[in-house]
Amino acid sequence: MSTTDYRRGLHDLGQGCHAWLQPDGSWGWSNAGLITGSGTSLLVDTLFDLKLTREMLDGIAPVVDEFPLRTLVNTHHDPDHTFGNELLAARDVEIVATAAAAELMTQEAADAITAVKRLDGTLGEFARHIFGPFDLEGITMTGPDRTFSGQESLDVGGREVRLIQVGPAHTPGDALVHVPDARLLYAGDVVFVGGTPIAWAGPIERWVAALDLVLDMDVDTIVPGHGPVSGKPEVAEMREYLVFVEAEARKRYEDGLGVDEAVASIDLGRFAELPESGRLAQNVLNTYQHIDPTVARPDRLTVFTKIAALEGFPGTL
Repeated sequence: MSTTDYRRGLHDLGQGCHAWLQPDGSWGWSNAGLITGSGTSLLVDTLFDLKLTREMLDGIAPVVDEFPLRTLVNTHHDPDHTFGNELLAARDVEIVATAAAAELMTQEAADAITAVKRLDGTLGEFARHIFGPFDLEGITMTGPDRTFSGQESLDVGGREVRLIQVGPAHTPGDALVHVPDARLLYAGDVVFVGGTPIAWAGPIERWVAALDLVLDMDVDTIVPGHGPVSGKPEVAEMREYLVFVEAEARKRYEDGLGVDEAVASIDLGRFAELPESGRLAQNVLNTYQHIDPTVARPDRLTVFTKIAALEGFPGTL
């Protein structure tokens, strides 16, 4: 599949595998996947709200009518990959995720995300700007029925689907979903294509190791968590960004600069053209925190404010 074929909806990737894509891949606009076997199918991730997830379920209906949906795998805990879980649970679909991801799929966390859109001031305005299209009210956070750590193999109608935990990387519980006989990988947010990755967990070196694993896998097609269906060149490009940012942040730590000074002094060069470049604020902070555990750990609301400022959001300058 060409990366130019980046349109919303269902894409047949061949050999019983599909992707559900949501351009433009920015905040909240995540991808999902569908794997079919003999008489059954497996869904990879849900979407950021119930409306979008219902739209996806309607869109994949012609496939799952023939291959009934029995399993959902969440690649990690982030809401844009899990907030539709309750609709699958209502269909008696078994939900699987890493144990580390499951710990973070709480109602409290879901309610906190929803509350950000109601805040006054610049942060609330920025949240409404990036999350405005999504209806986050009334979500019932629904975690997995079954968890795993390390690796696990699932039988999807006679074909093997491998689950590989690589977190902590983007988040604490990241997992890859590998379909060996199709040479295809659903990477979740271990891979961003056409946007800036953000290290909520890290360390970045561990994320780079996860990308090295992907690059060494016998796969031709990679469905990222955000962005068009791609291949290994796009993974290598993202790896270069992470290696660059980690090295630049480490230099500035060793020179005695504070986090904010380091962020302000880094010239992203060609990576500055990536959307969501303000995520540099979290990536530098993450590097500092892993070098020195005494570095302050601001909450996500503070981090979002710094990202908004870097991206020139009105009211942050």
